[in-house]
Amino acid sequence: MRVQSVAMVLGRTIHLHGASRERFLSDIPWMRHEACHIKQYQHFGFLGFLWRYMSEYLRKGYYNNALEVAARASEADPAILDNIEIV
Repeated sequence: MRVQSVAMVLGRTIHLHGASRERFLSDIPWMRHEACHIKQYQHFGFLGFLWRYMSEYLRKGYYNNALEVAARASEADPAILDNIEIV
């Protein structure tokens, strides 16, 4: 059984499960998606993001969650990585 690769952002940190750092960094759309979530945290604040994310998730599910819709749209936006530091 293959483990699915998952990334989860908490604040400024991207937590990976089932994927190496190298695999994540080589997948530019995935990096952009997660960078969008980091910027959402910066905009809404830690608790504000979590509240919005969970509210959207409970009302609309994962796919139609407005924060996920925005993150998917950012996968094609090279500028989303501006001012994001990868250490």
